[in-house]
Amino acid sequence: MIFIILTALLFVLYAALMLVYSYGWKRYSADVPKNGALLFPKISVIIPARNESENIEKCLRSILANDYPAALLEIILIDDFSEDDTAAIANKILKDKNSRVLSLKDRLSKDERLNSYKKKALEIAIAEASGEWIITTDADCMVPQHWLQQMSGAMKNEMVQFIAAPVSFIPYDRANWLYYFQSLDFMTMQGITAASIRNNMGNMCNGANLAFRKAAFAEVGGYQGIDHIASGDDMLLMHKIQTRYPHGIIYLKSEEAIVKTPVQPNWDSFLNQRIRWSSKADKYNDKKLTAILTLVYFFNVNFLVLLVASLFKHSLFWWWLLFLAAKILVEFVFLIPVARFYKKSKELIYFTLLQPVHILYIIFAGFLGKFGSYKWKGRTVK
Repeated sequence: MIFIILTALLFVLYAALMLVYSYGWKRYSADVPKNGALLFPKISVIIPARNESENIEKCLRSILANDYPAALLEIILIDDFSEDDTAAIANKILKDKNSRVLSLKDRLSKDERLNSYKKKALEIAIAEASGEWIITTDADCMVPQHWLQQMSGAMKNEMVQFIAAPVSFIPYDRANWLYYFQSLDFMTMQGITAASIRNNMGNMCNGANLAFRKAAFAEVGGYQGIDHIASGDDMLLMHKIQTRYPHGIIYLKSEEAIVKTPVQPNWDSFLNQRIRWSSKADKYNDKKLTAILTLVYFFNVNFLVLLVASLFKHSLFWWWLLFLAAKILVEFVFLIPVARFYKKSKELIYFTLLQPVHILYIIFAGFLGKFGSYKWKGRTVK
């Protein structure tokens, strides 16, 4: 009986959280005007890259295809000790485009050990950027044609210091089960990102699509104080800026601002990515976010405990199924409008089937993010 009572209590809290997220998502208007006759700000798009020769050309050409005044746009690619032709390809594309390629190897010794090469790369590029606003994306991303217009439209509010924007996963090569698992998981996180910012209940973002004022970055000391943490160049910076500007964070809910990036090609790289993301979970100063993450984690752990207990008391299995069905139902209430925004409604067919795998993934990725290590871009991080 204690398992049933505990599961019921956790479910009530979790269901309330999902309904609050649903309310937060619906409060956002999806109609974000382009900049129009407004003055365009000078924008610096910064792309940290390591061994991205297969992706970098598509990424850069998608940015250059944007309808934004060329004189007010610079692209800075900072190469992180790539062992392929990433820098050479970028140099060829960006030549004579008011943009340039920087190399981390010109600033650091190859033997110098850092826990976050990405933050150091971004820090160097931001220092050399001439833009009033910094936009970051990843080297394997593709941006839509009106991306910069949408971003600049959101920049018109003088109170805004930081913009989180939508990201969507696309298949690495084909839409298999691994794609659907990653796509649905990430789409859920993106919906929660928007809802959390709207409800001011533990802000999140993704470095593949965000922007911030260069002056705000300097005012909070950039990555100082978080530069020893391997991950978190996006969320931890966001929280620093939010502390200084409590009302300066917004989410850009616009279909024309959705940046697309491929899923991880295999389970090993997927788990390493998620362990990297979860490794910063205990570094947040936002108590609301910490409380929410704790609730979600133990809610999923309890599902596993209840299932194991059902091996010894078979009647508990029916309770497990009942609570699983209820969990799926409240998540559908939140996810249906989010999937509609990302044009992924058909993918929800796989949501129920992948639930048991998702519960196990939440448990083990969260545990290994705290106590394990991971490999990323050919480096092992502890």
